[in-house]
Amino acid sequence: MRAGSGALAGFLAADAVSLAGTRLSQIAVPWLVLTTTGSATRTGLVAFAGLLPLVLAQALSGPWIDRAGARRVAIGFDLASGVAVALIPIAYAAGWLHFPVLLALVAVTGVLRGPSEAARHAMVPALVRHVGLPTERVTGLVGTTDRLSALVGAAVGGGLVALLGPATALLVDAGSFLACAVVLAASTRRVAAARLVPAPSRSRPTTTAYLAELREGWLALRHDPVLLGMMVMVAVTNLLDQGYSAVMLPVWAETSGGGPAAIGLLGACMGGAALVGSVLATWRAERLPRFRTYVVGYLLAGAPRWVVLAVGAPLWLVALVHVVAGFGAGFINPVLGAVQFERIPEELMGRVSSLSLAASWSLMPLGGLLAGLAVGGTGLAAGLLLFGAAYLVTTMAPVLSPSWRDIDRRPSTAQLGSAADANASTAARS
Repeated sequence: MRAGSGALAGFLAADAVSLAGTRLSQIAVPWLVLTTTGSATRTGLVAFAGLLPLVLAQALSGPWIDRAGARRVAIGFDLASGVAVALIPIAYAAGWLHFPVLLALVAVTGVLRGPSEAARHAMVPALVRHVGLPTERVTGLVGTTDRLSALVGAAVGGGLVALLGPATALLVDAGSFLACAVVLAASTRRVAAARLVPAPSRSRPTTTAYLAELREGWLALRHDPVLLGMMVMVAVTNLLDQGYSAVMLPVWAETSGGGPAAIGLLGACMGGAALVGSVLATWRAERLPRFRTYVVGYLLAGAPRWVVLAVGAPLWLVALVHVVAGFGAGFINPVLGAVQFERIPEELMGRVSSLSLAASWSLMPLGGLLAGLAVGGTGLAAGLLLFGAAYLVTTMAPVLSPSWRDIDRRPSTAQLGSAADANASTAARS
């Protein structure tokens, strides 16, 4: 068995538990609001109250992650998140869960989840060195775990909410945060020691110094055209995908007569195929030509699914296109993740990765709004084609940038060997 495989398995298990818990809360919290208030507006406000603090906390937590260490931040904030989530069903049982209280608790949960997710994201480079696997292999395993957890978590979460009720189901979500922290703490003790570049000394952690460190992260991002391009591209595609899933797909399902069953079918087709694609991408990770994989993956995953809805294709063809789109999507994250982690200076990992992660979420609240305006102003077919064209332009823009061709250059074998030797030496001394 490869040295460090226990750490990798533990990290993947913790990530899976955390994501499954998040999927459960994404079902339980809106259902709790709807069943207690009957208001779609209030349900939307609660979703916004959770998302905005999460994005801001992710963006601002980078210097703290670099100072304290990603592992320590991830474990600490997972524990705190578990407590915060548990307060919702406790307040509900005590009769204290008035709407302003729920908004506040959801916002606090978002503030705590942001640094936790950013810190786990920033742990990946140290984990790569610790296990001695290619970066694409590890990012592929993380992506595959995330996709599997999302599929299983949504199904199990829906069942738990139906069986236990939304408030009680949130206790399971709270437990998932605590379990994630325990597994991460137990399995990754040696991963923190694998850091090859010591954290810079921070003798005066003042507000001014913190802002200066945050600015360092932004400057590193801004001066790397590939990292900056990735950040902008993912932010825009997430906005478009949010508009697709929150507005355009439900409107299509209603007008076509497919109803919720059609939405579920397409979600299963795309999600299942994405899982298969992610497994294959992980298996072939280090042999894949990165730039070509990126281009083909997005050509399959992007515009075709918008077009097939716009032209009124039959459900079987729509489902087939979503299978192909999901398969292509499964190859994208291992490539993008590997490129990102290889290009970020290690001493800036927390700052740059947290800013990039926050940016990827930042435009999502606008997705539903813009999709609604597009459908209302131009009609469903024209709105779908407009969003599909925007997706195609956004994802294919790197084809015109020579700097993006550099992503095919991987770290040399000598560099990987020296990293592995340094990691082995560190582990032997610990």
